[in-house]
Amino acid sequence: MYLKENLTAYKTILIKEILRFSRIWLQTIIPPAITMGLYFIIFGQLIGSQISDINGHTYMDYIVPGLIIMSIISSSYSNVVSSFYGTKFHHHIEELLVSPIANITIIAGYVSGGVARGLIVGLIVTIVSLFFTQISIHSYAITFFVAILTAILFSLAGLINAIFANSFDDITIVPTFILTPLTYLGGVFYSIEMLPEFWQNVSLINPVLYMVNAFRMGMLGVSDASLGVAILIIISFIILLTSICLGLLYKGVGIKK
Repeated sequence: MYLKENLTAYKTILIKEILRFSRIWLQTIIPPAITMGLYFIIFGQLIGSQISDINGHTYMDYIVPGLIIMSIISSSYSNVVSSFYGTKFHHHIEELLVSPIANITIIAGYVSGGVARGLIVGLIVTIVSLFFTQISIHSYAITFFVAILTAILFSLAGLINAIFANSFDDITIVPTFILTPLTYLGGVFYSIEMLPEFWQNVSLINPVLYMVNAFRMGMLGVSDASLGVAILIIISFIILLTSICLGLLYKGVGIKK
């Protein structure tokens, strides 16, 4: 019975999350596609035409995986951080915490909603990219697997941000000052082999680099990092952030007064 109750709760949260972002699709789905379309035009066509091939691929082809995974990262993160903080702001979170469902179920519901939005946006950006280039997917399994893991990871990160946030301004600090720099410096627009040795070593500290390159391996078959190492790092971060989320919800951090 306990398992059935949690499954019902999970489905309820997931459906609520999907309906929430799908009802305002002009704000949640379309803007990232337009932004990435501009990146394709500016970086891929205008600037890319002046850049030689990278690892045997045109510059346009090379940046497509990075732009897709970047859209997945930002969409999955923003979906969870805004939704969960909204639940706190409107004091709906108390209803979840006093209900007979496990904290892991709450986390799974919100994270799944973030994953759903991230993958939908990623798919739309992929379709947009087809107007600029034709890519033959190297491995559908790796591509989809890395996309799922990345969306889960940044959905969890968004949840942590929402737990600590005390105002709507607080949910924009991490994306602006941490997430965006890490993404732009994560090899989306370049190969780290183009950097001096010192900056190559510095880039290896950036976890986003491994997600971008693992996804690029799935799409193009090339990568600046080992696929096995990249997946191990992503899974390790997922386990770590899940543990943090469980601990924060258990203690009632940012929720219980």
